[in-house]
Amino acid sequence: MKTLIIVAHPNLETSNWNKAWVEELKKQGDITIHEIYKEYPNENIDVQREQKLVEAHDRIIFQFPLYWYSTPPLLKKWLDSVLQYNWAYGPEATATKGKEIGAAISTYGTAESYQPTGSNGFTLEQILAPLQASARFISAVYLPHFAVNDTSDVTPERLAQSSKAYVEHLKTVRPVMMV
Repeated sequence: MKTLIIVAHPNLETSNWNKAWVEELKKQGDITIHEIYKEYPNENIDVQREQKLVEAHDRIIFQFPLYWYSTPPLLKKWLDSVLQYNWAYGPEATATKGKEIGAAISTYGTAESYQPTGSNGFTLEQILAPLQASARFISAVYLPHFAVNDTSDVTPERLAQSSKAYVEHLKTVRPVMMV
């Protein structure tokens, strides 16, 4: 299975978690890493190029730090620009049908804070519902997300463990069954 990781971190070089994940992913043979902030510093997305990348892969993982309970701005723009009518959705759309889509996110908050009784009041599944709805809308299959919480607690051991767990997640994750 060919996997495309769309990394949407505005400053990956200063990141601890997303940077460590990318470094670990680069050791894998069947993964394409695509850093959209590096590719499009002026936010001028090459839609045809992006569509060809999506078409060439079976699985698309959006990797990003959680920003105000959403994706970073350039990833939102990517979704708005690339997932076009009659390409990703609509009566003639076939490009994304059956592709697997998922997310790998980092959060500053603790795992406990992303519970209905936690300080954020919502689970990560609830916060990621728009991405899951988008996958469904474009006839893709949604995958359970991968997350690391409490990113202020940075240790070499946590970074290494999280990076290896992310790779294992990609190898073993299976689609969420929608009813």
